[in-house]
Amino acid sequence: MAKLTLENLIEQNKINGKRILVRVDFNVPLDENRNITDDKRITASLPTINAITGNGGKCILMSHLGRPKGERNMKYSLDVAAEKLSELTGKKVIFAEDCIGDKNPQMISDMKSGDIMLLENLRFYKEEEKNDPEFAKKLASYGDVYVNDAFGTAHRAHASTEGVTHFIKDCAAGFLMQKELKYLMAAIDNPERPLVAILGGSKISGKIDVLENLINIADTILIGGGMMYTFYKAMGLEIGKSLLEEDKIELAKQILQKAKDKNKNFLLPVDMVVTDKIDGTSTSSVAAFDKLTDINLMGVDIGPETVRMYSDEIIKGKTIVWNGPMGVFEVDEFAKGTFAIAEALANATAKGAVTIIGGGDSGAAIAKANLSDKVSHVSTGGGASLELLEGKVLPGVAALTDM
Repeated sequence: MAKLTLENLIEQNKINGKRILVRVDFNVPLDENRNITDDKRITASLPTINAITGNGGKCILMSHLGRPKGERNMKYSLDVAAEKLSELTGKKVIFAEDCIGDKNPQMISDMKSGDIMLLENLRFYKEEEKNDPEFAKKLASYGDVYVNDAFGTAHRAHASTEGVTHFIKDCAAGFLMQKELKYLMAAIDNPERPLVAILGGSKISGKIDVLENLINIADTILIGGGMMYTFYKAMGLEIGKSLLEEDKIELAKQILQKAKDKNKNFLLPVDMVVTDKIDGTSTSSVAAFDKLTDINLMGVDIGPETVRMYSDEIIKGKTIVWNGPMGVFEVDEFAKGTFAIAEALANATAKGAVTIIGGGDSGAAIAKANLSDKVSHVSTGGGASLELLEGKVLPGVAALTDM
């Protein structure tokens, strides 16, 4: 990656005694009592935070949480993240109650080398998402050096991800950002082949650009999830009351033709789990892909024959990218296909393949299957990983200092 990294800054001795402004992704899930239910995003930032404090930097963190819509809504306060970070680092984390408050410059000036401060939710100000230059300038005034370690927001050109880089000379990628880019960009630009792409999720519309890009670079593409029914419809098959994007049937035909023209191994499920109720309260059965003639039934998962076929393809892969579940995995009854794919990825990893899970629902699915630590990399950014797989440039990455 031809961008400045935190590693470079440490080597150049640009951390010690300096104010290091760090964009992290502490957008963690909370329960109704504002307890953090999953601290993975905070723990993922620890290598960067510890490297800064361990090398004598003043670590000033900024993040968003939830969608407060540009207003100060304490339901979305980052105070809980400050507490959790204190617990994880064993250090008292200083909490600034306003991300651009009048007291902040003095609080930062009073910090000692190795101290950590967390600024209050950036999205309490509408200027953050609008990438307002004055807001960005105020944030930038808190740092001598800028580090972006928030891959999950790198696809957004916000004040804290893109705007601040116009006011700070040295802007670097943190360790998490570097790791994310290393895995995802290698899979796109220089994969060890065969490259197998597994695409699921509910709709083709959310994956059009990914499909278009992967048809050019992947050797094998395995389709699952709700989008498979639009492909079936494009092939002239009946799909009962399965999910359908009527306006994407023509596009599905074009994708199928393009895959054929490029001689790609483009596979659709050969069987599916069908039911008349999506909540798992009704009985389910298995139907072949061309036998879903009952208008009261819908497909909710890939079937056992498809699991076998897809698992055989996955184990042949040297680089495997997975984005999107195979069915309605939130309902246990219909999670078997998704979990089986997760298991196949774990087996491929054990045999030496590089396996990359694209965050979002895929990350949630592999976590639910208890296999997150059995694959090479689980991305912390669903939207950002999707845009990289589409071949797009991420604004938060493009804005960093070139090497």
